[in-house]
Amino acid sequence: MSVRLGDVIDVLDAAYPQELAEAWDSVGLVCGDPDEAVTSVTIAVDATPAVVDQVPDGGLLLAHHPLLLRGVDTVAASTPKGALIHRLLRTRRALFTAHTNADAAAPGVSDALAETLGLTVKDVLDPAPAGPDLDKWVFFVPPENAEAVRAAVFAAGAGEIGDYSQCSWSVTGTGQFLPHQGARPAIGTVGTVERLSEDRIEVIAPAQVRARVLSAMRAAHPYEEPAFDLLALAPLPAQVGIGRIATLPRPEPLAAFVQRVGQRLPATAWGVRAAGNPAAEVSRVALCGGAGDSLLDRVARADVQAYVTADLRHHPADEHRRGSEVALIDVAHWASEQPWCHQAAALLRDRFGTQLPVQVSDIRTDPWNLSHLDSRPEEEQV
Repeated sequence: MSVRLGDVIDVLDAAYPQELAEAWDSVGLVCGDPDEAVTSVTIAVDATPAVVDQVPDGGLLLAHHPLLLRGVDTVAASTPKGALIHRLLRTRRALFTAHTNADAAAPGVSDALAETLGLTVKDVLDPAPAGPDLDKWVFFVPPENAEAVRAAVFAAGAGEIGDYSQCSWSVTGTGQFLPHQGARPAIGTVGTVERLSEDRIEVIAPAQVRARVLSAMRAAHPYEEPAFDLLALAPLPAQVGIGRIATLPRPEPLAAFVQRVGQRLPATAWGVRAAGNPAAEVSRVALCGGAGDSLLDRVARADVQAYVTADLRHHPADEHRRGSEVALIDVAHWASEQPWCHQAAALLRDRFGTQLPVQVSDIRTDPWNLSHLDSRPEEEQV
């Protein structure tokens, strides 16, 4: 039985939800018809002409990096990227991208990097907020009007928590107010302090329905000036986000850990370089597949001894070393993300088995292809 491209996309979207992608990113289906059958899947970090050559006719290329990340106004075959799109379409080959959504997902790119290095993931380095922005509302209402106020704010969208609705909490206390000249109190007299029993009602509501809840509460409340509190809740950390914190099976010197990284990641002209005390003991490590110098401040506060990432620039690395003892291990961008290809392949093989052939491209798409290692002692180099 053939597999629809749409069925494969459903599996990928469940594992790497597109809502986890950064706002600037471009993820999802680039070309292909979800209703057509797909004959195979080829997985790579980049969609290059050589990688496309490996994709059988009618197959899907799952790429980590978007081919069309920047805004384009043409995919003419006379342009390099347009020519690639035309080649895919002529032979009913499809292209799908999972980029920062695969970075943030759990498991995702940094989980695959940790597994390749023999590390155990313990936490998310930069967690994404969990769920929508929420408000906590607190209303003070006479007991005889409490049910009407509850019903009104529930109808406006408050009181929903997960699979439950009409959720609230109440306690009875004593309210006090003094009406001044010009007031028209529903209860009490101008110039006289009034004390009466009131219910304190608390509910949760999405911040996006804030105006609706306020309007509903005012309409149902008996007071001329209802007493209420509105508290914007801080988002809870989720188990998804960029980067991971992981532990080694046992502590080892930084020099040995750098050697571990070099031996376990695919070889590149970029290689592996590090900044730190070679003898310093490493037991907890931060990781971020892909370019990670934007997370250096968070790394410095993460209670780790080393940070593995790619594309570290001179000035951010220099500033980090001036203020933190966390060692830096810089690897090739492609090498840090290539382990994810095997993770995605295992996901699809588990779901489709022999129905759908899945392969990981063996082409090194890292753009750097030459290197020179200066073997002179550091003090002789200029």
